[in-house]
Amino acid sequence: MKLQQGDCLGCRLAHGIEVAHIVYENEWVACLLDIDPFSEGHMLILPKQHSVEWTDLDERTMQKVCEAVTSLSHGLNKLYKPDGITICQNGGAFNELTHFHMHVIPRFQYDGFAWSDPLHEHGAASRLAATRTKVAEALHNLFGDTAVNTKKETENDQSEQR
Repeated sequence: MKLQQGDCLGCRLAHGIEVAHIVYENEWVACLLDIDPFSEGHMLILPKQHSVEWTDLDERTMQKVCEAVTSLSHGLNKLYKPDGITICQNGGAFNELTHFHMHVIPRFQYDGFAWSDPLHEHGAASRLAATRTKVAEALHNLFGDTAVNTKKETENDQSEQR
């Protein structure tokens, strides 16, 4: 695969143009140690094809990223025996690299990693039925009959409406 954007740090890292601690690569992805790791073994998976968002990736690249997540997770489990592994991706304004990348982070009890509460109350939990309907309809509009039936009510939807 050819370098897509010479001014993209992610492309330069994935193609070995910038110095990186690459632990695994193939023609689709490069897997390297994060330079500011949350824990030892914290890695990034970068596709070699330039993309910014998960939804920009073609199906084959998505598959290769997922295969790399699985391989790295097995390796981290064997090497570090963590209590768990966090796999995450930050998109949009939260993608500091402006090149799609997936984090694979070995986790340990009491390591301080936190999923924080929102800064401002938004009430989303009280609108689950309405949100489900909106999301299901949006998916149906995008993908047709393969999406969730927007008319189907679950017991939870009915209890929220009471």
